[in-house]
Amino acid sequence: MATVAYRGGKAVRSAPAGFAEFKVGDSSRTPGQILAHIGDLYDWALTMADGPQRWHNSTPLAWDDECTRFFAALRRFDERLANDTPLACAVEQLFQGPVADSLAHIGQIAMLRRLAGAPVRAENYAKADIAAGRVGSEQTAPRVEFD
Repeated sequence: MATVAYRGGKAVRSAPAGFAEFKVGDSSRTPGQILAHIGDLYDWALTMADGPQRWHNSTPLAWDDECTRFFAALRRFDERLANDTPLACAVEQLFQGPVADSLAHIGQIAMLRRLAGAPVRAENYAKADIAAGRVGSEQTAPRVEFD
């Protein structure tokens, strides 16, 4: 989950003013809608872990509030995975579903940043300082540039 926080943090941190409403087409989601969906994915993941599953479509919050929600949802889910209570579903379902989907959407936000003229700086993620349990907005490890 620290990897999701690191990559997600890079995509959402320091977004330009108005980015939450940026659209590339009439039927495309805005970054704010995508980030709200990611929060919904982690709320759903928590219900999957605890049972029974529940889904809720959230109305996007202001960008900074949605970023706070993203990191809070990650922290709750990470803490749930780390505790000794048995999961109500297979761990593979959690990673095949909400976790994998969230990474795809984080990539969308990063792509939208580039299209909006505020690209996320590239780095070698294999060398990034990502540590298990570090899933909050404090995930601000120094950039590791490509060699």
